[in-house]
Amino acid sequence: MMNIKAFTLVSAVERELLMGDKERINIECVECCGRDLYVGTNDCFVYHFLLEERPVPAGPATFTATKQLHRHLGFKKPVNELRAASALNRLLVLCDNSISLVNMLNLEPVPSGARIKGAATFALNENPVSGDPFCVEVCIISVKRRTIQMFLVYEDRVQIVKEVSTSEQPLAVAVDGHFLCLALTTQYIIHNYSTGVSQDLFPYCSEERPPIVKRIGRQEFLLAGPGGLGMFATVAGISQRAPVHWSENVIGAAVSFPYVIALDDEFITVHSMLDQQQKQTLPFKEGHILQDFEGRVIVATSKGVYILVPLPLEKQIQDLLASRRVEEALVLAKGARRNIPKDKFQVMYRRILQQAGFIQFAQLQFLEAKELFRSGQLDVRELISLYPFLLPTSSSFTRSHPPLHEYADLNQLTQGDQEKMAKCKRFLMSYLNEVRSTEVANGYKEDIDTALLKLYAEADHDSLLDLLVTENFCLLTDSAAWLEKHKKYFALGLLYHYNNQDAAAVQLWVNIVNGDVQDSTRSDLYEYIVDFLTYCLDEELVWAYADWVLQKSEEVGVQVFTKRPLDEQQKNSFNPDDIINCLKKYPKALVKYLEHLVIDKRLQKEEYHTHLAVLYLDEVLQQRASTSGKGAEASETQAKLRRLLQKSDLYRVHFLLERLRGAGLPMESAILHGKLGEHEKALHILVHELRDFAAAEDYCLWCSEGRDPPHRQHLFHTLLAIYLRAGPAAHELAVAAVDLLNHHATEFDAAQVLQMLPDTWSVQLLCPFLMGAMRDSVHARRTMQVALGLARSENLIYTYDKMKLKGSSIRLSDKKLCQICQNPFCEPVFVRYPNGGLVHTHCAASRHTNPSSSSPGTRT
Repeated sequence: MMNIKAFTLVSAVERELLMGDKERINIECVECCGRDLYVGTNDCFVYHFLLEERPVPAGPATFTATKQLHRHLGFKKPVNELRAASALNRLLVLCDNSISLVNMLNLEPVPSGARIKGAATFALNENPVSGDPFCVEVCIISVKRRTIQMFLVYEDRVQIVKEVSTSEQPLAVAVDGHFLCLALTTQYIIHNYSTGVSQDLFPYCSEERPPIVKRIGRQEFLLAGPGGLGMFATVAGISQRAPVHWSENVIGAAVSFPYVIALDDEFITVHSMLDQQQKQTLPFKEGHILQDFEGRVIVATSKGVYILVPLPLEKQIQDLLASRRVEEALVLAKGARRNIPKDKFQVMYRRILQQAGFIQFAQLQFLEAKELFRSGQLDVRELISLYPFLLPTSSSFTRSHPPLHEYADLNQLTQGDQEKMAKCKRFLMSYLNEVRSTEVANGYKEDIDTALLKLYAEADHDSLLDLLVTENFCLLTDSAAWLEKHKKYFALGLLYHYNNQDAAAVQLWVNIVNGDVQDSTRSDLYEYIVDFLTYCLDEELVWAYADWVLQKSEEVGVQVFTKRPLDEQQKNSFNPDDIINCLKKYPKALVKYLEHLVIDKRLQKEEYHTHLAVLYLDEVLQQRASTSGKGAEASETQAKLRRLLQKSDLYRVHFLLERLRGAGLPMESAILHGKLGEHEKALHILVHELRDFAAAEDYCLWCSEGRDPPHRQHLFHTLLAIYLRAGPAAHELAVAAVDLLNHHATEFDAAQVLQMLPDTWSVQLLCPFLMGAMRDSVHARRTMQVALGLARSENLIYTYDKMKLKGSSIRLSDKKLCQICQNPFCEPVFVRYPNGGLVHTHCAASRHTNPSSSSPGTRT
C-alpha cells in the first residue's frame, strides 16, 4: 500500500462556537444543504450555521461557520437525525421517535403541527417514484416490531402510502425508487415494496457491530459486510465492484467518488473504488459521525464538526505521476471521467497518458510507452526533441508547457549510458516507422521522416534505402548533410533523385564506382546506374553518361538504349541513327543495338538489316582468319548471320553476295542465291560443294515457308533432279535421293517422280515413298468425295425448300397492299417473305428486312 494525499481535514464548527462553556452539550447529528449546516445536540437544540468556503492557492480550502440561530424543540431527548428537504424549505427532525417538520430558515415548526410518530430512524428516497415535485418520499423504521412505513411529506402535512412487514427487526435502511436496502438482525436484504419481492444479500451479525446501509448512486448501495469488508450491492442483488477491506470497527462510511471513506474509533481511512486499495489514513479520535452531502464529506466528534476537503483529482494524479506510480495514476484518471466535463476530461486525460508514456520511456518500458503515446495522441516531436540534432534546423517546434517530463535530452535521461541510448534510438526508429503513415504524422511529416532518416543513417540500418525509394518527406538540406556526414553516398544519391536532382544523383554514384568516394552499400552499383539511366526520362542526362557506361562495359552499357520502357520507345524519344553514330566506337555495343532494332523491335529498314549482316559477316571473317581458333564463338556468330539471312527480306542481297565472294562461306552464299530466286544454284552449292544433304532439305523447307504448295513441290523436284543428274554411278547422291523421297513423299508429284527415276531402282527401295504417295493420293480422293457429297446434300436441302415454297398458292389482287409502302400491287410481280408477307420488288430492294420482324428476311 502506497499512500497518496486525497483529502485534508479542516475544521468547520469549533467547540466554542457551538456550546461555549457548556461541557455537557454533545453533537448527535449533522445535516448540510448547500451553504446551510444544521447541527442537532443531545439537549434537543438545532443549530443553523452558514458555511463560507475560502480557497487557498497553495493549499486546501478553509471554512468559516457563521451561527444564524438555534432553537429548542421542546423535548428532553436528543435530536437523533436531521434531513433537509430543500424543495419544500423544510428540515425533517427526528427526536423522541417523532419526525417534525420545521422551517429551514427560522427553525419554526410548521403551523399545522404535522409530524410522523413512531419512527426509530428514517431515510429519504433520493430517486422518488411519486412524480410529485412538491413532496418528498420518506421511509421510516417503525417502533412497531418488524415494520417499515413509506410516507409522502408535503410542506404542512404527511401521508402514509405503504406499510411493509419484514421477517426480522430492521435496524437500518436506504431507499432507491421502489427498492429498500435493509439491514435486519442477521442479514442484509433488497426488498421491492411495490411487488413485495425480497432478495437476500449476505448474512450479518448485528450484535457484533452496528450495520451500515448507504445509498451511493442510482440503484447501488454500500454495506458493512462481515470480515471488515465494505460490500457493494445493486438493487438486482449483485455486486458490480470488488469490495474494499476496511477496519473491523467501522462506525460510518461515505462515498466521494472515486473514494470510499470509512470512520472507526481512531482513524479515517480512504479506499479507492477503482482498484480497492487503501490510499490514505487520517488520525481522528472520538469521531462518531461520517456523512457525505452532495459531494461534501463531513465528520464530527461530540464536540466539533470537520470537513474532508478533497485535493483536486488532477493534483492527485500529478502527485502519483511524480512518484512514478503510473498504473494508479491512470486508474484514477479514468475514474475521474464522471466528475469532469467531457471536453476538459479528454484534454486532461491525453496529457496524463503522455506524461505516463514518458515515465515508462525513461524506465525503458518501450511497449508500454508506445501504447501510452498512441492513446494520448502525443505530438511525436515531443519525443524526437529528446534526441539531439534529430529535429530539422528549420523546425518551429517548441515543447509543451508545462513540460511533459523533466529531461533536457537523451543524454540526461540515460546518464550517458551508451547501451541505454542505443535502445532508446531503436525504439524511436520503430515508433516513427509505425506512425509516419498514420494520422499522428499529419502536419509534421517532414520532421518525422527527417528524424527517421538520421536514425537509419547513424545506425547503418537497411531500412534507410527503403525510406528513400518510397514516398517520403525528408528535408533535403538537413538530410543531405547528415548522409554525407555518415558517408552514405548511395543513399544521398537516392535523396537527390527523389528531389528531382537526377544529375547530382548520377554524378555521386559515378564517383563511387570510380573510387573517388567510398561507399560499399551496393556491389552492383554500375549495373544500378545503367538501369537508372535506362528508365531516366532526361535525354541529356543519358547522353552525358552514355560514353561512361559504354567504356565500363559495352554489353551492359548498351542497355541504356536497348531496354528503355516500351512507352518511351513508342515516343521515339531517342533517334536510332544518333545512337548508332554514338556506338561506332563500341563495336560489341553496336551489334547488340542493331540486334535490338532488327530482331526485338522488328524495324523494317534496309539500312539496319544490311548493317547488322555486314557486322556479323565481318566478325565471322575475323574469327576465321584468327589463329586462336574460337570455334564455338565463330559458329555462334555464323549461326546468327545465317538466321538473319534466312529470316530477313530487307538487306541488300547483291551487296552481301559481293562481300562473300571468295570468303569461303558457301552456306551463306546459298542462302543469298535463294533470296534471289536462284534455287538451283543454291541447291547446287549445298549438294556439290558442301555435300550437306540435310541442309539442302532444310533449304527447301524454309524457302517455301508461307508460299503455296506448288512452290514447295517445285523446290523438292529441283533438289531431286540435282541428285539424279549425277547418274547411277554417284552412289552417295543416289542414297540422298532415295532418303529425300522416302522422308518427304507428300511433297512430290508421284507421277512425275516415277518418270524421273532410273529403271534400275527397285520397288522395295522406294516402298516408303510409294506408300506415302498412295496414301496421300487416296486421302485426297476421299476428301474430294466427302466434299462433293456434302455439296450435293446441301443442294438437295435447298431444292426441297424451294419446292416447298412453290407448293403453296398465293392470291394477289388489287386490294392486296404492300407491307412496306402500303400501296396496292399494279402488276403481278412481287417478293414474298418466308412469313407470307408480300412486298413490291422495288420496296424489297430498298429494305431487306422482314416487315414484321427485325431479322433479315429471305426472298423467294
